[in-house]
Amino acid sequence: MEINKLIELVEKKILDQIKIDGIKIEDKSFLHQGHKENSKNKFHLKISIFSKELMNKSKVEVTKKIYKILQIEMKEYIHSLQLIIN
Repeated sequence: MEINKLIELVEKKILDQIKIDGIKIEDKSFLHQGHKENSKNKFHLKISIFSKELMNKSKVEVTKKIYKILQIEMKEYIHSLQLIIN
């Protein structure tokens, strides 16, 4: 999958399932260049979510929720996920 399509898909899936005030998704795949497990078909995404709903939950709860929403993408297209909740 092409990175811009992946970002669009990830954003849509999150917006459909969580009430958020804003979201920013960045491709940080360059951070994994040269790593043994690195693949051209898997990406490192940094997702910054601005959400009052998520601020009331623990980091573990939020991480589990996001991973569940993105379970297919995590298996197929995402090598690494960095979450920032504000």
